[in-house]
This record gives sequence, C-alpha cells and structure tokens, in this order.
Amino acid sequence: MSYNGSGTFQINTTGQPVVTGTVISSTAFNALTADLATGLSTAITKDGQTTTTARIIFAQGTRDNTLTASSAVATDASKNLVSVTNTGTGNNVLATSPTLVTPALGTPASGVMTNVTGINYDGFKNRIINGAMVIDQRNAGASVTAGTGFLFITDRWANVGSVASKFTSQQNAGSVTPPVGYINYLGNTSSAATSLGASDYYFINQKIEGLNIADLAWGTASAATVTLSFWVRSSLTGTFGGGLRNSAFSRSYPFSYTISVANTWEQKTITIAGDTSGTWLTTNGIGIEIDFSLGAGSSYSGTAGAWNGNNNLSATGATSVVGTSGATFYITGVQLEKGSTATSFDYRPYGTELALCQRYYEKSFDIGTAVAQNSGTYNGTAVASSPGALSGMSFGDTRYKVNKRTAATVTFYNPAAANQFARDQNAGVNCTATSAWMAGESSFAITASTPVGSGATNRIGVHWSADSEL
Repeated sequence: MSYNGSGTFQINTTGQPVVTGTVISSTAFNALTADLATGLSTAITKDGQTTTTARIIFAQGTRDNTLTASSAVATDASKNLVSVTNTGTGNNVLATSPTLVTPALGTPASGVMTNVTGINYDGFKNRIINGAMVIDQRNAGASVTAGTGFLFITDRWANVGSVASKFTSQQNAGSVTPPVGYINYLGNTSSAATSLGASDYYFINQKIEGLNIADLAWGTASAATVTLSFWVRSSLTGTFGGGLRNSAFSRSYPFSYTISVANTWEQKTITIAGDTSGTWLTTNGIGIEIDFSLGAGSSYSGTAGAWNGNNNLSATGATSVVGTSGATFYITGVQLEKGSTATSFDYRPYGTELALCQRYYEKSFDIGTAVAQNSGTYNGTAVASSPGALSGMSFGDTRYKVNKRTAATVTFYNPAAANQFARDQNAGVNCTATSAWMAGESSFAITASTPVGSGATNRIGVHWSADSEL
C-alpha cells in the first residue's frame, strides 16, 4: 500500500493481489516499507515526541477522557493548555491569575439618557443656596450680632432672636477645620447664658423661593418626600432641633437630631414626607423656610417627626445653645433634595453659586470688601461726570449682573465719608442728595445734587447694594 499525502494508506493494486507462496520483489517491499515510514513519521506519537505542523480538525464530539465534570481547559500566557477547576455552577477558576489588559475605549456616541435609576439629579438637586457657606457678600467674614429682626450672615442665611444680642454668627467663626471637602462653615456663638421663656426663640434660617420647590407639589396628595442633610459641630451634646415651615407659619415640621461628641463634625440626615396639607407658595414668595434652632420656648416647639398646624421651628426638649455662655454651633454642607435618600453634596461652580445669591442680593463692592459707608475704595462704584457745582445730575441706568427676584431696595454708600451720598472724588466733597429711581428687577437709575466745589467733568462716584431677599 502507498501513502497518498492526505492521511490515507491504500493497497497497491498494480498486478495481482498477493497470495500464499507469492514471491515479493525487493522493489515492491521497499516501496511498501517506505510508505509506512513516511506515514509513521508524519503521525503524532502518544508520548509527545512529535508535534503537529498544521491545524488538526477534530470530529464533532471528540473529547479528552481525562477531564472530569469539575474540570475544564484553558490556555496560559504561552498558549499551552492548562487545567482549570470548576468550583461551582458556571464558575471556572484558573490555577494562576491571568494578566488583564486594559482595553482602549473610544469616545462614546452622544445620545439621550432614558430609564436611568439611582440618579437623583435634575440640574438643581440642592434647593438650598450657599449651603457650603462660601459666599458672604455683605460681611466678608465679619461677625454679625443677632437682633430682633433678620440680619443676613453668609448669603441667603440669616439670624434672629426674640431678644437682641444673645448670639453672634460669622463665616468660619472660631477658625476650626471644616469637614473634609469643605472650606467654609457658618459659626454661631452664644453671648450669654440665656433662659428661655415660652415665647422666646433664637435661630438661623434660609427661606427657599417658591419657584424652586414647585415640583415638590406640597399641599397636594402628590407631595414629594425630601431629605435634609448637613454637617454640624457643637461644644454641647444631646438632642438638637429645627423645623420646616410654610410662608404663613400655619404648617410646620419640627425635626430633631443628636450630636454625640462635643467639638466634632458629624453628618446628619433627616427624611421628611412631603406635606399634603396647607398652602405652599410656588411663586417668587417664600416656598419653604428651613430653621436651625439655637433655643426655642414651648410656643415654638413641637413633636419631632410629624407635620402640624402650628408655628414650630424646633422640637420639644431640644438643647438650647444660647442657654450656655460661649457655647458654639457650627454648620455647613446643608442640602435639601427631592427623594428619600441623602446623596453627595451638590457642589456648584463658585460663579454659579454667586449668581444664585445675586438674585436676592448684589453689591458694587469687590467680593472681599464688606458693605459699609466710608470704605475707602472707589472700586466698582457707579460713576458719572459732574455738571458743575449746585446742579442736579443723573448717573443713568445701572444694570444688575443678575435679575432680581423682585424690584430691589437700593442703598447707597459713600466711598469716603460716613453717609449715603455720592462723592466728588476729585474735589473731595459730598453731593447733597443721592437717590434711586426707576428701580426694577434688572436695573436702577441714580440722581444726585452736586455740592459747592464740584467742578465740571469731575468724577462722581457712589457704592450701592440691591436687596430683594425673601
């Protein structure tokens, strides 16, 4: 038989078949043994002494009987077959750890995000403005002593008390290290040990515009749940209180939280089911007022964790910060968001946060300069050219950087004297009158009367602030 090169041996049919007694010629025998040698030389030996020179195609169903139900095969880095052990249904574990190669990812195509779960962000997640206390336009870090009327501290945050001068508020009071991820906080310090009567109250708060909470649908059967989260630190420990109220103070939700360790930052989370009753404004008026109590009498305290029809700004039995002279209450990272889960703090760009604040308050002074008479700086002043002494004049329109919530109250500040008149910078004299007119949501105009000594074309300047706070 001969070897045909395709793996098949064939009997040589030349001549008659070989029978008993037939003499085999040396030529035929040599051809037969040569074919056998060639076939064996190209075969795979079972002891592995030879290797294949081309890909071998196995018939379907061929298997290695040495493999069991709990084993399989894979290749190692040198492309050799290795045994792997099956440790459970569908799980193959390599004997050695493979080396993973990071794939090169291209730029994904743009598209529309739909049916996404686990994300609580709609462009304005945090309904609190300046929750990280980074903006302080009015005071530039100076201390503010609480009065009986609301006084603004860091932007959008105010303090108040039933009796004046019982505590102070200041950006970064005490100069402690803020929580990780923050650079500012609002510090409040008790000025004296104050006893609380039933009608006493001391607190800080922020009033949220109704247009920014309209989607919560409070006051309806579809009222949405919200979550309040914040970082707090106090020299006192115990149960502290606060509350959420509507604009009419006819609906309130007292809440409580515990500070466990003195002088240590702790993060607190409070989930609040939306109020299905009452009137909650969705206009440019007060939508929600959120209060943090530093001491409240029984008339302003209620049961924590439930809506009621009273004017409660704290929980019954809460710690009074003003009850201890020198006691501190620091807070930052305040976030009020839609949903039942507290998510990471909504860090907005500084310019964005400033613009949000400027809807309610804007000033002509540099950001780092506190608003005051006789500031000694003309940077940012509204400017006009004097028509000469004893003349009426107009500065024309001064446009706001951000449209105001409503027509603002404009206040003027003399750059170089303790009054609110415009100043002739060249002559060093004050105008005899300065007032705003045509004040709207986007701009105002200034009129003034020039003094004796004001020369024609002299520079007249005046600082201003525009307030449309809730």
